[in-house]
Amino acid sequence: MSELIFSLKTELRRGTLTLAVLSQLQTPQYGYSLAQRLEENNVSIDQSTLYPLLRRLEKQKLLTSEWDTTENRPRKYYLLSEFGQEVFRQLKEEWQKTSMQLNSML
Repeated sequence: MSELIFSLKTELRRGTLTLAVLSQLQTPQYGYSLAQRLEENNVSIDQSTLYPLLRRLEKQKLLTSEWDTTENRPRKYYLLSEFGQEVFRQLKEEWQKTSMQLNSML
């Protein structure tokens, strides 16, 4: 049963992580700073989950990215695209509606 619970929790968490990441990219963030911001808000995410998610969101045109090479270590900064801002707004509305419905049932 614990495997089933783990699998169901993972499935539930997958979508919420996308929403959490999008919520923190109103300003440019690189991977590590994004992970820190999420952690400050009690959302932990492995690097092995974060970086593929960022690449997927960029491929879906929800994010733009830009390399900063002014420091010793180059960093890739991510930011919501205009399309990403609209998608985030719609997902946020859906989350709020769904969460209210579930809270009333639970």
